Amino acid sequence: MTLNTEQLIAMDQAHVWHPYASMDNPPPAYPVASAEGVRLTLTDGRQLIDGMASWWCAIHGYNHPYINEAMQAQMSNMSHVMFGGITHEPAVKLAQRLVAMTPAGLDKVFFSDSGSVAVEVAIKMALQYWHACGKPEKNRLITIRNGYHGDTFGAMAVCDPVNGMHSLFTSVLAQHFFCAAPPLGVHRPCATEDLAELKSQLQANHEHIAALILEPIVQGAGGMRFYSPDWLAGAAELCKQFDVLLIADEIATGFGRSGTLFACDRAKVQPDIMCLGKAITGGTISFAATLTSAHIATSISRGEASCFMHGPTFMGNPMACAIANASLDLLEQSDWQSQVANLEKGLEQLLAPAREFSFVEDVRVLGAIGVVQVTEAVDLGRIQAMLVEEGVWVRPFGKLVYVMPPYVMNDEDLAQLCGGMLRALQGYFA
Repeated sequence: MTLNTEQLIAMDQAHVWHPYASMDNPPPAYPVASAEGVRLTLTDGRQLIDGMASWWCAIHGYNHPYINEAMQAQMSNMSHVMFGGITHEPAVKLAQRLVAMTPAGLDKVFFSDSGSVAVEVAIKMALQYWHACGKPEKNRLITIRNGYHGDTFGAMAVCDPVNGMHSLFTSVLAQHFFCAAPPLGVHRPCATEDLAELKSQLQANHEHIAALILEPIVQGAGGMRFYSPDWLAGAAELCKQFDVLLIADEIATGFGRSGTLFACDRAKVQPDIMCLGKAITGGTISFAATLTSAHIATSISRGEASCFMHGPTFMGNPMACAIANASLDLLEQSDWQSQVANLEKGLEQLLAPAREFSFVEDVRVLGAIGVVQVTEAVDLGRIQAMLVEEGVWVRPFGKLVYVMPPYVMNDEDLAQLCGGMLRALQGYFA
């Protein structure tokens, strides 16, 4: 039996718990029937230009024939097989490609099934490394405020404990060190005082700190903040000075989103551990990877446990690996740099009028990311309905109304997306 739109919404509200949503008077969700290119088609026939790329993943757009073909070919052989004691060509090829394209020194690849788990893996790698080095007291992390690294317990513990989404759990989370977020501004020169608090905390606590974890250049769900590559380079130098590992969470920024293949590339930084996810499969299926150096991997393997103590059931899923390889094919065969640069230029021009709105605090653009920060938190249900009426799909949070469109979005669709967003904002604050 095919359900109509009203039945879908009613049954959804009765049984389905959506992310960060209440089940006590749940807001209506918008049923999607199909997705093609940069458009979502709702079950009632309306089409929406997707400005979110499905939470920043669908960089090639939806229903891409090349990715579909790779997925179908892999399904005909095997959709899954355990990764313990078994390997397969899609995983081996993908690992080799990730090593070749990421910053130098990241030679070992650990696969997992989501970004949050990739962060958990990175944290465990850092802790197990120092334990293997005979320094088990180096068992805490340091990070910067306004950060977001996922919703599992290890990841929550390094998200901003005050301004983040997980303050409810503070009393039961591992306790780590936090310092001020870098000042806003990608082109802002990094002054000595900008790194002073990080340096002070490392100086005082480095004997207990395993790693600094941060989102390079772009802080995502914790505030959509862009900061200087010079600050990142300075932080990396401080990590070396105080014998602390650097974990780069590139789950949101990896594969070109900020304008360089990886955000670390902007600062010419070589992290000790890097987390990848989201766009790794072009938004087709959940998958992630954590990369590290041969030195860290060998040290862990020669430690007390003689191995790395982690192993997700769906680790190295063959279908996900095949899809990731197809997505990387598309990325490498396209002129993604020009696509992202064109989106950056378009977003800057199209969102610029918002700077004159009385209810707007800031407008900022970097790569294929455009952010309008308003003066007060928006009511999600109300503004979402207004955006849908404009024919666009944008998912604001707090005071941030932002877009991260697929790289393949053309100028006309981008103009419609940004225009609809600004009209909805004007209507909301009228």
